[in-house]
Amino acid sequence: MTQTRTLGRSGIEVSAAGFGCWAIGGPFWAGEQPLGWGRVDDDESVRAVRHAVELGMTFFDTASVYGAGHSERLLGRALGGIRDDVVIASKFGETFDEDTRQTRGVDASPAYMRSCLDGVLRRLGTDHLDLYQLHVNHLPLDQALDLIEPLEDLVAAGRIRAYGWSTDHADRAEAFAAAGPHCTAVQFDQSVLRDNAAMVALCESADLGGINRGPLAMGLLSGKYQAGAAIGADDVRGRTPDWLTYFDDGVASPEWARRVDAIRDVLTSGGRTMSQGALAWLWARSPRMVPIPGIRTVAQAAENAGALAFGPMAAAEFDQIESLLRPTPESP
Repeated sequence: MTQTRTLGRSGIEVSAAGFGCWAIGGPFWAGEQPLGWGRVDDDESVRAVRHAVELGMTFFDTASVYGAGHSERLLGRALGGIRDDVVIASKFGETFDEDTRQTRGVDASPAYMRSCLDGVLRRLGTDHLDLYQLHVNHLPLDQALDLIEPLEDLVAAGRIRAYGWSTDHADRAEAFAAAGPHCTAVQFDQSVLRDNAAMVALCESADLGGINRGPLAMGLLSGKYQAGAAIGADDVRGRTPDWLTYFDDGVASPEWARRVDAIRDVLTSGGRTMSQGALAWLWARSPRMVPIPGIRTVAQAAENAGALAFGPMAAAEFDQIESLLRPTPESP
Protein backbone atom coordinates (compact mmCIF):
# COMPACT_ATOMS: atom_id res chain seq x y z
CA MET A 1 0.00 0.00 0.00
CA THR A 2 0.97 3.64 -0.11
CA GLN A 3 2.30 4.06 3.41
CA THR A 4 1.74 7.81 3.47
CA ARG A 5 -1.27 10.05 3.02
CA THR A 6 -1.60 13.73 2.17
CA LEU A 7 -3.44 15.51 4.95
CA GLY A 8 -6.14 17.17 2.92
CA ARG A 9 -5.49 20.35 0.98
CA SER A 10 -2.50 21.34 3.10
CA GLY A 11 -0.14 19.08 1.19
CA ILE A 12 1.27 17.87 4.52
CA GLU A 13 2.39 14.26 4.14
CA VAL A 14 1.81 11.88 7.07
CA SER A 15 2.11 8.15 7.66
CA ALA A 16 -1.11 6.30 6.83
CA ALA A 17 -1.36 5.32 10.50
CA GLY A 18 -0.64 7.86 13.21
CA PHE A 19 0.26 7.59 16.88
CA GLY A 20 -2.53 8.59 19.26
CA CYS A 21 -1.01 10.27 22.32
CA TRP A 22 -3.97 10.41 24.73
CA ALA A 23 -2.81 7.44 26.80
CA ILE A 24 0.82 8.53 27.26
CA GLY A 25 -0.40 11.61 29.12
CA GLY A 26 -1.21 9.49 32.15
CA PRO A 27 -4.01 10.22 34.63
CA PHE A 28 -6.08 13.41 34.68
CA TRP A 29 -9.58 14.06 35.95
CA ALA A 30 -12.79 16.07 35.90
CA GLY A 31 -13.51 15.98 39.61
CA GLU A 32 -13.55 12.27 40.49
CA GLN A 33 -14.12 11.16 36.88
CA PRO A 34 -10.90 9.78 35.36
CA LEU A 35 -10.23 11.04 31.83
CA GLY A 36 -6.88 9.36 31.15
CA TRP A 37 -5.97 5.74 30.56
CA GLY A 38 -4.34 5.08 33.92
CA ARG A 39 -0.75 5.23 35.05
CA VAL A 40 1.97 4.90 32.43
CA ASP A 41 5.71 4.32 32.36
CA ASP A 42 7.12 7.50 30.84
CA ASP A 43 10.38 5.86 29.80
CA GLU A 44 8.47 3.11 28.00
CA SER A 45 6.28 5.71 26.31
CA VAL A 46 9.36 7.55 25.04
CA ARG A 47 10.75 4.29 23.69
CA ALA A 48 7.40 3.59 22.01
CA VAL A 49 7.37 6.99 20.27
CA ARG A 50 10.92 6.55 19.02
CA HIS A 51 10.28 2.97 17.88
CA ALA A 52 7.20 4.12 15.99
CA VAL A 53 9.32 6.65 14.09
CA GLU A 54 11.85 3.93 13.27
CA LEU A 55 9.00 1.83 11.84
CA GLY A 56 7.66 4.60 9.60
CA MET A 57 5.09 6.40 11.75
CA THR A 58 5.50 10.14 11.27
CA PHE A 59 2.18 11.53 12.54
CA PHE A 60 1.61 12.20 16.25
CA ASP A 61 -1.73 13.45 17.54
CA THR A 62 -1.98 14.86 21.06
CA ALA A 63 -3.98 17.56 22.88
CA SER A 64 -3.14 20.21 25.42
CA VAL A 65 -5.49 18.61 27.95
CA TYR A 66 -4.13 15.04 27.73
CA GLY A 67 -2.56 14.41 31.11
CA ALA A 68 -3.02 18.15 31.73
CA GLY A 69 -0.06 18.92 29.47
CA HIS A 70 1.99 15.82 30.27
CA SER A 71 1.38 14.14 26.90
CA GLU A 72 2.89 17.13 25.09
CA ARG A 73 5.86 17.29 27.45
CA LEU A 74 6.57 13.61 26.95
CA LEU A 75 6.17 13.86 23.19
CA GLY A 76 8.58 16.81 23.09
CA ARG A 77 11.11 14.77 25.05
CA ALA A 78 10.75 11.75 22.76
CA LEU A 79 11.00 13.72 19.52
CA GLY A 80 13.91 15.91 20.54
CA GLY A 81 16.41 16.01 17.69
CA ILE A 82 14.00 14.65 15.07
CA ARG A 83 11.25 17.29 15.19
CA ASP A 84 11.63 18.12 11.50
CA ASP A 85 11.11 14.46 10.55
CA VAL A 86 7.60 14.24 11.99
CA VAL A 87 4.18 15.91 11.89
CA ILE A 88 2.65 16.95 15.21
CA ALA A 89 -1.00 17.77 15.81
CA SER A 90 -2.46 19.13 19.04
CA LYS A 91 -5.78 20.57 20.20
CA PHE A 92 -7.25 23.47 22.17
CA GLY A 93 -10.51 24.30 23.91
CA GLU A 94 -10.34 22.27 27.13
CA THR A 95 -8.80 24.15 30.05
CA PHE A 96 -6.91 22.47 32.88
CA ASP A 97 -4.59 22.86 35.87
CA GLU A 98 -1.20 21.27 35.29
CA ASP A 99 -0.46 20.92 39.02
CA THR A 100 -3.67 19.17 40.05
CA ARG A 101 -4.29 17.50 36.66
CA GLN A 102 -7.90 18.62 36.88
CA THR A 103 -9.85 19.88 33.87
CA ARG A 104 -11.45 23.31 34.26
CA GLY A 105 -14.08 23.42 31.55
CA VAL A 106 -14.32 24.63 27.98
CA ASP A 107 -12.90 27.88 26.60
CA ALA A 108 -13.11 28.14 22.81
CA SER A 109 -12.46 31.88 22.64
CA PRO A 110 -9.88 33.30 20.24
CA ALA A 111 -7.93 34.64 23.23
CA TYR A 112 -7.63 31.22 24.84
CA MET A 113 -6.84 29.61 21.48
CA ARG A 114 -3.79 31.90 21.20
CA SER A 115 -2.62 31.53 24.79
CA CYS A 116 -3.11 27.76 24.68
CA LEU A 117 -0.81 27.57 21.65
CA ASP A 118 1.92 29.30 23.66
CA GLY A 119 1.72 26.46 26.19
CA VAL A 120 1.55 23.79 23.50
CA LEU A 121 4.72 25.00 21.80
CA ARG A 122 6.53 25.40 25.11
CA ARG A 123 5.70 21.89 26.27
CA LEU A 124 6.56 20.35 22.89
CA GLY A 125 9.79 22.32 22.67
CA THR A 126 9.11 23.54 19.14
CA ASP A 127 8.51 26.86 17.40
CA HIS A 128 5.58 25.70 15.30
CA LEU A 129 2.74 23.18 15.24
CA ASP A 130 1.78 21.33 12.08
CA LEU A 131 -1.94 20.97 12.83
CA TYR A 132 -3.94 22.84 15.49
CA GLN A 133 -7.42 21.43 16.15
CA LEU A 134 -10.49 22.77 17.91
CA HIS A 135 -11.21 20.22 20.65
CA VAL A 136 -14.86 21.02 21.44
CA ASN A 137 -17.10 18.51 19.66
CA HIS A 138 -20.44 20.28 20.12
CA LEU A 139 -19.35 23.92 19.83
CA PRO A 140 -22.03 26.04 18.10
CA LEU A 141 -20.99 26.88 14.57
CA ASP A 142 -21.05 30.65 15.03
CA GLN A 143 -18.47 30.37 17.82
CA ALA A 144 -16.31 28.07 15.70
CA LEU A 145 -16.40 30.49 12.79
CA ASP A 146 -15.13 33.25 15.08
CA LEU A 147 -11.88 31.28 15.25
CA ILE A 148 -11.17 31.24 11.52
CA GLU A 149 -9.55 34.67 11.21
CA PRO A 150 -7.26 34.31 14.26
CA LEU A 151 -6.27 30.81 13.10
CA GLU A 152 -5.42 32.20 9.67
CA ASP A 153 -3.29 34.85 11.42
CA LEU A 154 -1.36 32.06 13.16
CA VAL A 155 -0.75 30.37 9.80
CA ALA A 156 0.50 33.64 8.33
CA ALA A 157 2.84 34.10 11.31
CA GLY A 158 4.31 30.61 10.83
CA ARG A 159 3.20 29.38 14.25
CA ILE A 160 0.92 26.69 12.77
CA ARG A 161 0.85 25.15 9.30
CA ALA A 162 -2.84 24.23 9.22
CA TYR A 163 -5.86 23.71 11.44
CA GLY A 164 -8.98 21.58 11.82
CA TRP A 165 -11.83 20.58 14.10
CA SER A 166 -12.31 17.44 16.19
CA THR A 167 -16.06 16.95 15.86
CA ASP A 168 -18.59 14.33 14.85
CA HIS A 169 -20.98 16.89 13.31
CA ALA A 170 -20.57 16.83 9.54
CA ASP A 171 -22.69 19.93 8.89
CA ARG A 172 -20.64 22.09 11.26
CA ALA A 173 -17.35 20.67 9.97
CA GLU A 174 -18.40 21.39 6.38
CA ALA A 175 -19.16 25.05 7.11
CA PHE A 176 -15.96 25.45 9.13
CA ALA A 177 -13.83 23.98 6.34
CA ALA A 178 -15.56 26.09 3.69
CA ALA A 179 -14.78 29.27 5.63
CA GLY A 180 -11.17 28.41 6.41
CA PRO A 181 -8.60 28.38 3.59
CA HIS A 182 -6.08 26.50 5.76
CA CYS A 183 -8.57 24.13 7.37
CA THR A 184 -7.22 20.82 6.18
CA ALA A 185 -8.55 18.08 8.46
CA VAL A 186 -11.43 16.88 10.59
CA GLN A 187 -11.01 14.42 13.42
CA PHE A 188 -13.94 12.16 14.21
CA ASP A 189 -14.95 8.90 15.86
CA GLN A 190 -14.55 6.26 13.16
CA SER A 191 -14.03 2.51 13.33
CA VAL A 192 -15.27 -0.71 11.79
CA LEU A 193 -17.86 -0.78 14.60
CA ARG A 194 -19.06 2.80 14.16
CA ASP A 195 -19.00 4.28 10.66
CA ASN A 196 -19.64 8.03 10.29
CA ALA A 197 -20.57 7.99 6.62
CA ALA A 198 -21.37 11.71 6.50
CA MET A 199 -17.91 12.66 7.75
CA VAL A 200 -16.19 10.28 5.33
CA ALA A 201 -18.17 11.81 2.46
CA LEU A 202 -17.20 15.30 3.60
CA CYS A 203 -13.51 14.43 3.61
CA GLU A 204 -13.77 13.18 0.04
CA SER A 205 -15.84 16.08 -1.29
CA ALA A 206 -13.98 18.92 0.48
CA ASP A 207 -10.41 17.63 0.12
CA LEU A 208 -9.91 17.09 3.85
CA GLY A 209 -7.86 14.61 5.80
CA GLY A 210 -9.99 12.35 7.97
CA ILE A 211 -8.21 11.69 11.27
CA ASN A 212 -9.87 8.69 12.90
CA ARG A 213 -10.02 8.78 16.68
CA GLY A 214 -11.21 5.59 18.35
CA PRO A 215 -10.07 3.36 15.45
CA LEU A 216 -9.74 0.44 17.87
CA ALA A 217 -12.97 1.29 19.76
CA MET A 218 -11.12 2.32 22.92
CA GLY A 219 -9.19 -0.97 22.83
CA LEU A 220 -12.21 -3.23 22.35
CA LEU A 221 -10.96 -4.22 18.89
CA SER A 222 -7.68 -5.48 20.34
CA GLY A 223 -9.63 -8.45 21.74
CA LYS A 224 -7.82 -8.49 25.08
CA TYR A 225 -10.62 -7.01 27.18
CA GLN A 226 -13.14 -9.62 26.10
CA ALA A 227 -10.57 -12.12 27.36
CA GLY A 228 -10.66 -10.55 30.82
CA ALA A 229 -7.78 -8.05 30.84
CA ALA A 230 -8.12 -5.73 33.83
CA ILE A 231 -8.89 -2.01 33.63
CA GLY A 232 -7.78 0.18 36.53
CA ALA A 233 -9.92 2.58 38.53
CA ASP A 234 -7.91 5.57 37.22
CA ASP A 235 -8.72 4.60 33.60
CA VAL A 236 -11.58 6.40 31.80
CA ARG A 237 -12.94 2.98 30.82
CA GLY A 238 -13.01 1.88 34.47
CA ARG A 239 -15.58 4.50 35.46
CA THR A 240 -17.28 5.16 32.19
CA PRO A 241 -18.78 8.55 31.31
CA ASP A 242 -22.02 8.64 29.32
CA TRP A 243 -20.31 9.09 25.94
CA LEU A 244 -18.22 5.91 26.29
CA THR A 245 -20.44 3.02 25.23
CA TYR A 246 -17.91 0.26 24.51
CA PHE A 247 -17.29 -0.43 28.22
CA ASP A 248 -19.38 -0.43 31.36
CA ASP A 249 -17.25 0.41 34.43
CA GLY A 250 -14.27 -1.64 33.33
CA VAL A 251 -16.11 -4.47 31.56
CA ALA A 252 -16.52 -4.79 27.80
CA SER A 253 -20.12 -4.11 26.76
CA PRO A 254 -21.70 -7.50 25.85
CA GLU A 255 -23.50 -5.93 22.88
CA TRP A 256 -20.32 -4.48 21.38
CA ALA A 257 -18.28 -7.58 22.27
CA ARG A 258 -20.70 -9.72 20.26
CA ARG A 259 -20.15 -7.51 17.22
CA VAL A 260 -16.39 -7.86 17.58
CA ASP A 261 -16.72 -11.64 17.82
CA ALA A 262 -18.80 -11.65 14.63
CA ILE A 263 -15.99 -10.09 12.57
CA ARG A 264 -12.98 -11.56 14.38
CA ASP A 265 -12.14 -14.12 11.69
CA VAL A 266 -12.27 -11.56 8.89
CA LEU A 267 -10.15 -9.05 10.80
CA THR A 268 -7.45 -11.64 11.49
CA SER A 269 -7.37 -13.23 8.04
CA GLY A 270 -4.06 -13.27 6.20
CA GLY A 271 -2.01 -13.19 9.39
CA ARG A 272 -3.22 -9.83 10.72
CA THR A 273 -3.85 -9.21 14.39
CA MET A 274 -7.29 -7.89 15.31
CA SER A 275 -5.92 -4.36 15.66
CA GLN A 276 -4.22 -4.56 12.28
CA GLY A 277 -7.46 -5.78 10.72
CA ALA A 278 -9.37 -2.86 12.21
CA LEU A 279 -6.89 -0.41 10.67
CA ALA A 280 -7.06 -2.28 7.34
CA TRP A 281 -10.85 -1.77 7.28
CA LEU A 282 -10.42 2.00 7.73
CA TRP A 283 -7.95 2.26 4.85
CA ALA A 284 -10.34 0.27 2.67
CA ARG A 285 -13.19 2.57 3.69
CA SER A 286 -11.52 5.61 2.11
CA PRO A 287 -8.02 6.72 1.06
CA ARG A 288 -8.70 9.87 3.11
CA MET A 289 -8.65 8.00 6.42
CA VAL A 290 -5.70 8.37 8.82
CA PRO A 291 -6.35 6.29 11.95
CA ILE A 292 -4.56 7.26 15.16
CA PRO A 293 -4.60 4.20 17.45
CA GLY A 294 -3.58 4.88 21.03
CA ILE A 295 -0.09 3.60 21.78
CA ARG A 296 1.93 3.55 25.01
CA THR A 297 4.30 0.58 24.72
CA VAL A 298 6.97 -0.56 22.29
CA ALA A 299 4.92 -3.69 21.54
CA GLN A 300 1.85 -1.63 20.64
CA ALA A 301 3.96 0.62 18.41
CA ALA A 302 5.30 -2.41 16.57
CA GLU A 303 1.85 -3.97 16.15
CA ASN A 304 0.15 -0.84 14.84
CA ALA A 305 3.04 0.16 12.57
CA GLY A 306 3.04 -3.42 11.32
CA ALA A 307 -0.42 -2.84 9.87
CA LEU A 308 1.20 -0.66 7.20
CA ALA A 309 2.74 -3.74 5.58
CA PHE A 310 -0.68 -5.41 5.18
CA GLY A 311 -2.37 -2.36 3.70
CA PRO A 312 -6.10 -1.93 3.07
CA MET A 313 -8.48 -4.81 3.51
CA ALA A 314 -9.42 -6.60 0.28
CA ALA A 315 -12.76 -5.62 -1.21
CA ALA A 316 -14.25 -9.07 -0.60
CA GLU A 317 -13.27 -8.94 3.08
CA PHE A 318 -14.65 -5.42 3.42
CA ASP A 319 -17.97 -6.52 1.92
CA GLN A 320 -18.08 -9.54 4.22
CA ILE A 321 -17.71 -7.33 7.28
CA GLU A 322 -20.41 -4.98 6.03
CA SER A 323 -22.80 -7.90 5.57
CA LEU A 324 -22.07 -9.11 9.12
CA LEU A 325 -22.36 -5.73 10.87
CA ARG A 326 -24.66 -3.71 8.63
CA PRO A 327 -26.82 -6.12 6.64
CA THR A 328 -29.04 -4.65 3.95
CA PRO A 329 -32.74 -5.35 4.49
CA GLU A 330 -34.06 -7.87 1.99
CA SER A 331 -36.15 -6.49 -0.82
CA PRO A 332 -39.86 -7.36 -0.64
